[in-house]
Amino acid sequence: MKQITVISGKGGTGKTALSASFAALAENKVTVDCDVDAANLHLLLQPDIRQKREFKGGMKARTDPNRCSRCGLCRDVCKFEAVSEDFRIDLTDCEGCGLCVRVCPEKAIEMIEIVSGEWFVSETRYGPFVHAKLGVAEGNSGKLVAVIREAAREMAEKQNREFVIIDGPPGIGCPVIASLSGADLAVVVTEPTLSGIHDMKRVLSLACHFGIPAGIVVNKYDLNSENTGAIESFSKEHGLEVIGRIPFSPEVSRAIVQGVPPVEFCRDGVRTEIISIWEKLQRSLRS
Repeated sequence: MKQITVISGKGGTGKTALSASFAALAENKVTVDCDVDAANLHLLLQPDIRQKREFKGGMKARTDPNRCSRCGLCRDVCKFEAVSEDFRIDLTDCEGCGLCVRVCPEKAIEMIEIVSGEWFVSETRYGPFVHAKLGVAEGNSGKLVAVIREAAREMAEKQNREFVIIDGPPGIGCPVIASLSGADLAVVVTEPTLSGIHDMKRVLSLACHFGIPAGIVVNKYDLNSENTGAIESFSKEHGLEVIGRIPFSPEVSRAIVQGVPPVEFCRDGVRTEIISIWEKLQRSLRS
């Protein structure tokens, strides 16, 4: 079983559209949406939810009004202004540091485990799909990513699936690290813009740090030949391979509107190139 993580240094590069296309092309896989802060792969895979589970990813403070003496120490020490004038603690503002618990002379504050989000095991016409939704203003997205990745890996092993296709979040933060670490291959999707090149370099550095082999896909490569050339030169200098150059096409936007992976909807060079990229990935991982 091989794990492929599709990532990008910045949002809006076409990462999820490519992940959905891989899910449509791969015959024996489990697909995971690890962009738990802004999940959207389900819009293209149209899942039928079979299991729904709570994610408890952190602790928050709670006051017992019967024991509170209203001394005000908790309000004095809270740097997040989570304690109200009536000494109730706003769970949205609370960061779970626990300092109020330590200073309360009446032991009127306790730390409680809270539900930070939900995760799901679904079926799609492309096979099993594991995805999640982090609650508004909740943290610990890296922990939630680890939970659903492990669930997908166990499912793939139990069902003897060949691939786990991971749609990772953009950037280089904690959830990206959780999506990337332990993968067999990273597919870095970029675009021929200055910001795209800058952020591509950062996420490639992250993959290198974890020893994950990486291939580069340039989306909308034909919109700026100079910047595409700069990406190819950088790749050659650092021993990396540009495994795909997807042309710009209005058909991709139409596919997204219809809720269909572009490789199924498009009938132009986009479809041909995505199929070519997937075939290259298969050969690389099976060799």
